[in-house]
Amino acid sequence: MYAVLTGCKSKYRDKSGNCKFFPPGLFTYLRVLIRSGEIPNFALGKESLLMKPIIILLLSFLSLGAAAREPAAVPPAGAEPTVAELSAQIEALKAKTSTWDKIAARLPRISGYVQTGYEWSQTSSTFFIKRVRLNLAGDIAKKLDYRVQIEFCGPKIVDAYIRYRPFEQLNFQLGEYKLPFSIENTDYVPLKYEFIEYPLSLRRLMGFNDVCGLSATGRDMGAMLYGGFFNRKGYSVLGYNFGVFNGEGLNVKDKNKSKDLVARLTLRPVRGLQIAGSYYWGEYGSDYLKRVRYGAGACYDEGPLVVRAEWICGTTGLPAGGELDSDGWYAVGGWRVTPSLMSVVRYDTFLENSSESASRQTNYTAGVVWQPVKYLRCQLNYTYEDYASRAAANRNVVSLMLSGIF
Repeated sequence: MYAVLTGCKSKYRDKSGNCKFFPPGLFTYLRVLIRSGEIPNFALGKESLLMKPIIILLLSFLSLGAAAREPAAVPPAGAEPTVAELSAQIEALKAKTSTWDKIAARLPRISGYVQTGYEWSQTSSTFFIKRVRLNLAGDIAKKLDYRVQIEFCGPKIVDAYIRYRPFEQLNFQLGEYKLPFSIENTDYVPLKYEFIEYPLSLRRLMGFNDVCGLSATGRDMGAMLYGGFFNRKGYSVLGYNFGVFNGEGLNVKDKNKSKDLVARLTLRPVRGLQIAGSYYWGEYGSDYLKRVRYGAGACYDEGPLVVRAEWICGTTGLPAGGELDSDGWYAVGGWRVTPSLMSVVRYDTFLENSSESASRQTNYTAGVVWQPVKYLRCQLNYTYEDYASRAAANRNVVSLMLSGIF
């Protein structure tokens, strides 16, 4: 009976030496009970014939409880999937993933922003909506992409083009987009620009509120070649743009057979430093009125420091006859106090009619740009507008603009 209670034959033991039918440590516990006298002596004598069934029944219940606590048995090796089956499943998952990746790659990437604010001066007090833009961009094929940008504030399409980029040195763009003229019109989009308004010379000579009557946010319809040479870790030392455009503004067919030409050359000797020159020649309207522009400037924008200056001039044919010569320049200085906070100042002067000194306007602007979170940009500008003409009163203007980005 002692052997029954305290032993387990070797063939019924597992690799760890535990009995397969009873909980580990049970027999050791029973040995201790027997030696200490906790189990009566009659259980080991002749009377054991009476107690043996009871004890065996008790041990059977204990073994059932232990079995219930043990993990499920491992299925036989034959029930496991084969390597071939697993490989087939993996390939099927890869095919599904690849299909979805291809579909997702063809879907447009959606982004945009809303710019709204408030402006006060001695003569006005008004809330305003500056821009409401929705941007769609995507890939048609390798090195071939597209972009569409819609302006909902005075609804119009401001960008719509297809771009082919086979080489770093030679790329092609067709559609409606920013004219490659000047540093600020080309490189400083509204969400990157430090001020609420662009400088006077750019607005009056490059199609924002042009002296020729054109209002096209510095854009036109046409075709352009562009590229760069001598790449240095993310930028090209020498870059160029050359385009042919209608010369009539946003989504407007040409009103004459002449095409406007735009050329721009940039030099970046070191990271952050840019020296640029621009040229525009064109004729607008059915009367082939002259529209010629020149621009030259330099910019350093790296780390906390921003310094930028540019001179723009032009000659504009007038519908009433004659020509109007205009010129202006601006200088910008800025300091990024923190990655989210920047202070800026600008001197901006424009002479609309070079033969009349009274046509000059000079703006002095100080501003702060604060971007507390990725999707919110806050701008506060104070501008003193100084008019040379006695017929116009100088003004103090305070503007606040918030940009919500998505």
